[in-house]
Amino acid sequence: MEDLKRFLGVFEEKAYLVGVARKDETEELFTIEESLKELAQLADTAGLMVVDSTYQKLSTPNPRTYIGSGKVAEIKAAINAYGVETVIFDDELSPGQLRNLEKAFGGNVRVCDRTALILDIFDQRAATREASLQVALAQMEYQLPRLTKMWTHLERQSGGKVKGMGEKQIEVDKRILRTQIGVLRKDLESVRKHRKQYRTRRLSVPVPVVSLVGYTNAGKSTLLNQLTGADVLAEDRLFATLDPTTRRVQMKNGKEFLLTDTVGFIQKLPTTLVAAFRATLEEISESSLLVHVIDISHPLAEQQIDAVEKVLSELDASSIPKLMVWNKVDKASNPEEIKQKAKDLEDTICISALKGSGLDEFCNAVQEKLKVFALFVYILFI
Repeated sequence: MEDLKRFLGVFEEKAYLVGVARKDETEELFTIEESLKELAQLADTAGLMVVDSTYQKLSTPNPRTYIGSGKVAEIKAAINAYGVETVIFDDELSPGQLRNLEKAFGGNVRVCDRTALILDIFDQRAATREASLQVALAQMEYQLPRLTKMWTHLERQSGGKVKGMGEKQIEVDKRILRTQIGVLRKDLESVRKHRKQYRTRRLSVPVPVVSLVGYTNAGKSTLLNQLTGADVLAEDRLFATLDPTTRRVQMKNGKEFLLTDTVGFIQKLPTTLVAAFRATLEEISESSLLVHVIDISHPLAEQQIDAVEKVLSELDASSIPKLMVWNKVDKASNPEEIKQKAKDLEDTICISALKGSGLDEFCNAVQEKLKVFALFVYILFI
C-alpha cells in the first residue's frame, strides 16, 4: 500500500532535512552526511517524502535558531520552492529554537527534530498496551517544556493583550500533562513489577535467557522467527517491532534456552525513550547472554556496533557475556572474506537469518557461551 501511494504520489507530506556538523566534534560516530541519510530513512518510515537536505558546519549551534541566519534564509527559500510542509532537524532542538524557527519559516510549516520523529514512528508502531504506554510517556515528557508554542495564537489575536491569559492556559495544560505523566508512570511501574514477577518465575526453572540486541533493522526479528517459528513482524524498515517477544528454542541435543527479541537501537536514541522503555530494557540487563546481531552488509556496520555498545553501557549491560552475530552475510559484496575474518575473531559467527543459513553454528555457539556462564555462576555461589 505504501509503495502504491508513493507511485501515485498521493498526499505525501514533503519534508526537508537539516543537520549541523560540529567543527570541533571528534566523538561523533557518524559523519553528517551519514546521519542525514539515516534521518531520511526515519522520515520515510514515518510516511514522509524527503525532497532535499542541507547542513551547516558550526563551532556551536546558534542558541536562538540552532543554525545561522543565512542558512535559515536558504531553507526558507527551499520551503517555498519545493512546497515543504515539515522541516526536520537531525538534533534535538530546545523549545525556544523550535518557536523561533517556526516563526522564521512561516506559520504553515511544521518544525520538528530527530527525537520528535522517532517518537512519532514509535507511536505508529506501538502494537500492545505496554508499548503504547511507554511511547505516550516519552511523548508527554518531550512535549511538557514545549507547550508554549501551542499558545502563541492567543498573543496574535489581540496584539499581545491576552498574553497573560495564554500563560495561564499554558500552566493549566502543564498541570494536566504532569498529572497524565504521573498516571502513566504508575501504570508502567505495574508493568515493571509484572515483568519482574515473570522473570522470578522464569528463574525457578533452570532455562537460560538469551537476548537479541542490535541496531534497528539488523535482522533480530527474522532470526527469532527462523529459530522458533514465531510470527514477529520483520520488515526491511527501521523500528519494525517495538514489543519484546520471548520464545523457547529447542536445540538438537535436547538443551533449550529462551530467546528474547528486543527493540532496536539507533544513534542519538532519545533519552526519554530509554527511560520510558526501562521495563522492556530490563530484560537485557538480566539476560544470561546477549546476542549482538549486526547487519554486516551495511556500509556503516562498525559505527552501528559502536552505537549499540554505547547504549548497552548506559544500561549497565556491558559485563554480560556477548556473542557477535554477523547477519546478512549473503548480501555483502565479499561474503567469503567476511566469513574468514569472523573465524579469526573470538565469539563471532556469520549467518543469514532470512535464508536460514548458519543457524546450527549459531545454536552451538550459544550453547558453548551458556556453558561458560553456568560455570561462572556455579563458581560464584559455591
